[in-house]
Amino acid sequence: MRAVLALIALYVVTFFVAVSTTPRSSQAAPPDADAPQEQAGKAAAPAKIDAAKEADIRSLMELTGAMDLFQDAVDKAGVQHTQRIETLVQDPNRAQKLSAAFLERYKAHFSAEEMSGELVRLYDKHFSAAEIKGLLQFYGSPLGQKYAAEMPRLGQEAQAAGTALSQRAAKEAWQDLRAQNPELGAGPRPGRRP
Repeated sequence: MRAVLALIALYVVTFFVAVSTTPRSSQAAPPDADAPQEQAGKAAAPAKIDAAKEADIRSLMELTGAMDLFQDAVDKAGVQHTQRIETLVQDPNRAQKLSAAFLERYKAHFSAEEMSGELVRLYDKHFSAAEIKGLLQFYGSPLGQKYAAEMPRLGQEAQAAGTALSQRAAKEAWQDLRAQNPELGAGPRPGRRP
């Protein structure tokens, strides 16, 4: 469950960052198109979630640590963006200052409350009230609590194992390719800078 939430969180963070970095001028609608867009926006607004179901969803998110997991994913995404700045800016001092400024603005623009509401909407969309109650029962049980506690470690270990296997497979594939194509032997390996 936490691994799925982490994937959703990374997808949503990437979406929000992509949307927030789109120039405002390209997002603006022509003046005569404002009225139809407002009406379409109102029609597309999500339906109000039943208060009891919303409370159950928020309890489930608390039991599973969904918001903590999401906040961790948001923080990691912010760090990845600062690493990108550091590769683009040659001067290390300037890169560090820009990275710090980016993180400060990134955190100011990110709304945990808005994200919490979005997660509630997603749970509401994918699970019935009865299913949410069933998940609450499971995650409230000793086994469910152990599952919620172990999933981050299990996910990290699975990711590390997958990375190791992927690196080994890439190395072996590169060796096979070089054996069949001797002219590749002198060049840099994929993923490495010359």
